[in-house]
Amino acid sequence: QSFSYFFRHQQEKKNMTDHQKIHPFHDVDLEAPQQEQQQQPSAPLVTRNMSKSDDVQHQPLPTRQPNIPMNHHQKPPNKRRGCCCRFFCWLFSVLLILIIAIAIAIGILFLIFRPKIPKYSVDELHVTQFDLSNNNSLSVTFNLSITARNPNKKIGIDYRGGSHISAWYTDTKLCEGSLPKFYQGHKNVTVLSIPLTGETQNATGLRDSLQQRFQQEGSVPLNLKVKQPVRIKFGKLKIFKINFRVRCRIVVDNLSTNNSIRIRSSSCKFRFKL
Repeated sequence: QSFSYFFRHQQEKKNMTDHQKIHPFHDVDLEAPQQEQQQQPSAPLVTRNMSKSDDVQHQPLPTRQPNIPMNHHQKPPNKRRGCCCRFFCWLFSVLLILIIAIAIAIGILFLIFRPKIPKYSVDELHVTQFDLSNNNSLSVTFNLSITARNPNKKIGIDYRGGSHISAWYTDTKLCEGSLPKFYQGHKNVTVLSIPLTGETQNATGLRDSLQQRFQQEGSVPLNLKVKQPVRIKFGKLKIFKINFRVRCRIVVDNLSTNNSIRIRSSSCKFRFKL
């Protein structure tokens, strides 16, 4: 018992001495600046080519751009405009194909039939009436003899109704008429006799101008204008109606009635219109 009492007494004495010991206090806030000062270099970091007096320019680090949210209020692409563009492209393609097809067809017809322009000439002119009445109006009647030539071997010309022919002196129409309807075959020559009649009001100045022109030049120029609708026949194929337009300039020696009138010069120009 004495031994156990002694051992317990020594243990209690040791515990009392451990509580009385002074442990050192470590301040974390004070040690952190000291550690940072130890870690910082004693001199600034500069390159060898730079002097110590130069200021070190610190470039800012690139900042990350924030993600820009999509604008959900933007209008969708216009579908109507896209449809219109496709429609016009389709229409242009169809027109281009049609033009190419027509050009090919015309080229084939040209190679097969070898079309030539018809020719016209004014052969004779008879003045049956050229009188100035008491009311100062001029009555004119001409009889024209016109020769129409078709030089084509495989093309016929069908002269339709609705034609018109007129005779002019400068800007004044003297008389007018029409051509008969007929069909002109291949390599055919047809002579037409065409009457022209007309009446011009206030014709005193016109008569004086004609007389003065005849006295000065000994001739009178006249212009003939012809508009003739026709249908061209390629073999057995008749195409759509077109208009022949003929302009003839003739010069006669006089315009006296019941006298032989000689045509001094005659020239005709031909063109057609769809």
